[in-house]
Amino acid sequence: MLYLASKNHLITLEQLLKQCQLWSDTPPSASALASNAPFACDTMTFEQWLQFIFIPKMTELIYRQHPLPSSMAIAPMAEQLWQGMAQRQSVINHLRAFDALLNQQ
Repeated sequence: MLYLASKNHLITLEQLLKQCQLWSDTPPSASALASNAPFACDTMTFEQWLQFIFIPKMTELIYRQHPLPSSMAIAPMAEQLWQGMAQRQSVINHLRAFDALLNQQ
């Protein structure tokens, strides 16, 4: 049940990023993807991190049925970065719901 709900959250997240024109057709460089900084904030934008790191890693965990994070807090980063950007509120709200889903397991 948790895997299916998480998979659905990832699908919706992708759709919302596309609707908000935050989806990129060009992946970051290999060195940008190798960042060790939280949210790869030193090499890419938050939306790039969601698209190119978070969604693929979570998809892999779900596919392999590995344990999912039980303490996730992605929404606060989105809230801080996108403060006052009403057009991104749907993504923030969705990340809050995803955080809540994984934090209640």
